Amino acid sequence: MVFAAGLGARMRPLTEKTPKPLVSIAGRTLIDRTLDEVENAGVETAIVNVHHLADQIETHLASRASPRIVISDERALLLDQGGGIKKALPLIGDDPFLVCNTDAFWIDAERSNILALTDAFDADKMDAALLLAPTYASVGVDWDGDFDLDAVGRIVRPDGPKPYVYAGVGLIKPQLFAGVADDVFRLAPFFFEAARKGRLYGVVSRGLWLHVGTVAAIAEAERAIAARRG
Repeated sequence: MVFAAGLGARMRPLTEKTPKPLVSIAGRTLIDRTLDEVENAGVETAIVNVHHLADQIETHLASRASPRIVISDERALLLDQGGGIKKALPLIGDDPFLVCNTDAFWIDAERSNILALTDAFDADKMDAALLLAPTYASVGVDWDGDFDLDAVGRIVRPDGPKPYVYAGVGLIKPQLFAGVADDVFRLAPFFFEAARKGRLYGVVSRGLWLHVGTVAAIAEAERAIAARRG
């Protein structure tokens, strides 16, 4: 599931006319960068939720041949990420599924980070696994990190600055959302609860991870890409 419904509030005024997933970084839109990685990992179907400026996103995706795009329409009500998953559960089925944000991506990874995440997933001991990026060696990180890892790869949340940020890609069991009555709710508390139970694991991404959360971050990301390309 690819999240493309948000308002992009931190990128205003740019996102008043252009949805954040269609913002271009070094000649490629954010959503296409995400879908390129999904396609390269062999994923055949991507559920994309839409709300803000939804017509623009649907029109853009109509020209994409792979992966197959299924639209989850949230025009009537923005459901947040958790609610968006709940709405899409009939399309997802019973197997663990990927979630992908569209405000971050990575470059120069020698192997697919998505495949690294799926290869590491063990349904017997994990409710979810998250791709992580180094807090202080990534681009566009303007906070003090999200997580740390223990000796066996479980995600923990110590006090103070943390060495890793959530890289915007996770693998989750759909059963976590069974019985949730609300229609609008956040995804993060489900990660935190899995971590509390010792059932949230992390995989550190390879390559350079870039987060594009503000207008200023666009130029920062493009400078980083140009420096890498030399």
